[in-house]
Amino acid sequence: MWNKTKASKSAAKKHSYDTLISSQTNINGDIHFSGGLHIDGQVRGAVAAEPGSKAVVRISDHGVVEGEVRAPHVIINGRVDGDVFSSEHVELAANAVVNGTVHYQLIEMVVGAQVNGSLVHDAADAKAGDAHVEEKQAGDSSAQEIPSASNS
Repeated sequence: MWNKTKASKSAAKKHSYDTLISSQTNINGDIHFSGGLHIDGQVRGAVAAEPGSKAVVRISDHGVVEGEVRAPHVIINGRVDGDVFSSEHVELAANAVVNGTVHYQLIEMVVGAQVNGSLVHDAADAKAGDAHVEEKQAGDSSAQEIPSASNS
């Protein structure tokens, strides 16, 4: 019915990649970048985008990152041994394996993707909305408390 494959491919193509770490490359140390970073090789260290940028990091099916990944847009089809922090969008493709916690605002997971850890929704905007609802309910005398179920 809906062609998700075309949508995924078009989403990946809309980003340009300024830097390529090829499959024959091993990097030991942290990487700080802006723009687009495509990883086919192995990185032992943190991968972090410039704060406030619209950066994207893509880890291909041959790519491995042994460390934390921080970027607004994160596309994983390889392996990450560490936590992933995305302020905007995470895409976990069919071969993705994340051994760590994924912090996300919006997440897209394809069948076959693995997260061996936790998924944590970054609810910065949602918390602001929840505070507004709580304030409104506190001022509304008709708000009722729902009793919790006891384990008797």
